[in-house]
Amino acid sequence: MSGAAAGPALKDLARLEPLAFEDLPGWEADDHAAAFRAFLRSCRALEAASAELRPAQAPQGNLLAVCREALKTPEVGKAEAKRFFETHFQPHTVVPHSGGGFLTGYYEPEFQGSRTPDSTYRVPLLDRPQDLVTIPQGETLPGIEKGFQAARRTANGYEPYPDRAAIEDGALRDLASPIVFLREPGEAFIIHVQGSARIRLADGSVMRVAYAGRNGRPYTSIGRVLVQQGEMDLESMTLAKLMGWLKDHPEPAKALMRKNESYIFFREAAELAPEDGPIGGAGHPLVPGRSLAVDRSLWAYGLPVWLDGRLPLTLDEAEPLQRLMIAQDTGSAIVGPARGDFFFGSGEEAGRRAGLLRHSVRFVVLQPKPRS
Repeated sequence: MSGAAAGPALKDLARLEPLAFEDLPGWEADDHAAAFRAFLRSCRALEAASAELRPAQAPQGNLLAVCREALKTPEVGKAEAKRFFETHFQPHTVVPHSGGGFLTGYYEPEFQGSRTPDSTYRVPLLDRPQDLVTIPQGETLPGIEKGFQAARRTANGYEPYPDRAAIEDGALRDLASPIVFLREPGEAFIIHVQGSARIRLADGSVMRVAYAGRNGRPYTSIGRVLVQQGEMDLESMTLAKLMGWLKDHPEPAKALMRKNESYIFFREAAELAPEDGPIGGAGHPLVPGRSLAVDRSLWAYGLPVWLDGRLPLTLDEAEPLQRLMIAQDTGSAIVGPARGDFFFGSGEEAGRRAGLLRHSVRFVVLQPKPRS
């Protein structure tokens, strides 16, 4: 298994403070069996050395050893699962040297679409271009600015990959083919941000699309830009409100979306069962309410992470969030030692909940105990 090359080391960004499980508010009440089932997905992938979609830090040998123990008893109840985590892991609060923990939410959107374009369905999702070269995190290629995570292969070497505006204006020509067409540019943009989607076709079938690569350019939050421009305020912004603005202001929306130079390519994920979540950075389906996206340059997939904070129900109401999650995904905007993205699931309600979550959180990583 290849790991992502490191930028700044974790110790340069945060300190880890060990604590006891009894010091975690809500630990006793969580559904540890649900967390254990999600953990097993990571363990199966780690044990098989499956290819990661977006490589993260290589797991410590201790994590692999714990996974092998978990795989011996795949069916456990809540009490047994709780005992397993307490036996094999030591919790550590992640204390960033600057700032605190921060949590956002994401989901798998569902939109209507068509495999062929017409007057209604005209906005394409493109497959991976033939000339796209993904640069492993922390590495560079000749002629490519440091920090870019992809390049274009040419007869004369490498060059930066076109940005969103250039791609939308036809810079790729026949190098990337549409796999499906959507109604609105804003719908395609949301799928780019979320990295996957369910597309409901006219015959009633559902097409799944999954991340297949990106142009490697920096990600810019258009919601933050709208706030800076005074179009919306951060406290009342929701995903539905953002999508409504994009639909109602087509020309300003086009310019706004092009401020995000990052562009995502997709493939049809025909291997996914209807009940499966989308494929995360670790290369296997995500689990709603248990899969967490983390900074892959700092953390390994499969690590359990305890979150302690608030989970919004509406703009004005929230419930306690005290839950064991599993690091199984990553994202361009998920940067920092105590930065997470909570996977809510698929569809409209999951999107509503995801769009409300922009909250401070206590980030506690469960590190495997040393093997005796």
